[in-house]
Amino acid sequence: MTIISILPDWSTIGLFERIFWYMAIPTTLILVLLMVLAIFGGDTDTDVDTDVDADISDGDSIPFQFISLKNIVAFFAVFGWSGVGFIRAGMTPGLVILLAFLCGLLMMSLMATLFYLMSRLAENGTLKMSNAIGKLGEVYLKISAKRGGMGKVQISVQGSVRTLDAITDDLEDIPTSSIVQVVDVIDDSILLVKKQGN
Repeated sequence: MTIISILPDWSTIGLFERIFWYMAIPTTLILVLLMVLAIFGGDTDTDVDTDVDADISDGDSIPFQFISLKNIVAFFAVFGWSGVGFIRAGMTPGLVILLAFLCGLLMMSLMATLFYLMSRLAENGTLKMSNAIGKLGEVYLKISAKRGGMGKVQISVQGSVRTLDAITDDLEDIPTSSIVQVVDVIDDSILLVKKQGN
């Protein structure tokens, strides 16, 4: 079955059905193109600035966006195809428009949810120093007592081992290879640590 065989005989259909076909075909092609670009990293979605966007995210993650180019295109694609289907099922024009509109809204919601979840899968590699609090690390360069000098600690943060600057409030120097725990972060860049064990 070819794509051409799906298309109607334009001379036998009325204007009402034609309108749905004119919406369905181009918006479907655009939607396929947008999906391919999103999957292969060429996503150039232009979000429409409205009060409909609902931020259900936490922290720095991408907000849930109901009104966007992808979602609008998805709405019209499904609106067109479902309208054609409802017309072929013999429904009245008013019911066709209502049901096609509801199908379009449902698709719009599904697309918004899909792209929101896809955006959550992409990890941000930016280090959040606060994620180190409470974690254990190993002293790489000696840390002087009572914040007398800065040393370095190797610690696993956000899935990778990093070497970060560290100071301590301990009364004695913390030698290399000691195990320390991060107590706080100073100025968003320096770890405050304390020695573990004896």
